[in-house]
Amino acid sequence: MKDMFDIKDKAVVITGGGGVLCGEMAGQLAQRGAKVCVADYNTQAAEQVCKKIEAEGGFAFPVSVNVMDRKAMENALALAVEKMGCVDVLINGAGGNKKEATCSPPTTFFDLPDEAIKAVFDLNCVGTMLPCQVFGKQMAEQNEGTIINISSMNAFRPLTNIAAYSAAKSAISNFTQWLSTYMAQRHSPKIRVNAIAPGFFLTDQNRFLLTDEKTGELTPRGKTILEHTPMNRFGEPTDLVGTLQWLISDAAKFVTGIIVPVDGGFSAFSGV
Repeated sequence: MKDMFDIKDKAVVITGGGGVLCGEMAGQLAQRGAKVCVADYNTQAAEQVCKKIEAEGGFAFPVSVNVMDRKAMENALALAVEKMGCVDVLINGAGGNKKEATCSPPTTFFDLPDEAIKAVFDLNCVGTMLPCQVFGKQMAEQNEGTIINISSMNAFRPLTNIAAYSAAKSAISNFTQWLSTYMAQRHSPKIRVNAIAPGFFLTDQNRFLLTDEKTGELTPRGKTILEHTPMNRFGEPTDLVGTLQWLISDAAKFVTGIIVPVDGGFSAFSGV
């Protein structure tokens, strides 16, 4: 049973790997023996994650990428194969919301700028589909592989104020199911595609919505979220690791096309 969850020597590419959540994922996977390519638009952040992993005895290397640029992703694939020999796992962690695409007073839905809406859709949707094309083709050629997308609670229950982000993450969940079927039927049943839907974690992208910038106290929205989270806390980055390891490992070899909530019970609670 222990060996079923083994991910030692798995070659993993994680986009958005310089961020809070994905940086923790990268570090935890490396601690469990995986080889990790930390791909991020922010090269300095990716390098910092890799230095920490290497200081702890793990294998990691950074690569600068724009997940909306096919050539950049092809270059990242070539470097990953050169450094690790292959790519077993792609984690599409790059994504996020923009403050300009949020309906925060005095801004209403009708005022959201076109550019902000498009930026959110491009980052989350194109920034997931394009890496899946590039790395998925490699997996099709080797007849096996694992893709893990990052969805959101917004895909289960649309949240107020973040219209573009909610719609984009719903698209990720739908695309995950579509791609899982496509890869299994057209290429290999050994290629699995799943998604994780994190609940509420404090990150640089949502901190301005959940905590007061000056005092650090919870905003009314932050309080409401905790009231609707049965475990009564925000998630810690390490809370995602167990689910991630399961989906990567042979323990989930008959699991494809699912979106797993890691949310402290938020999606199960009706509020009454």
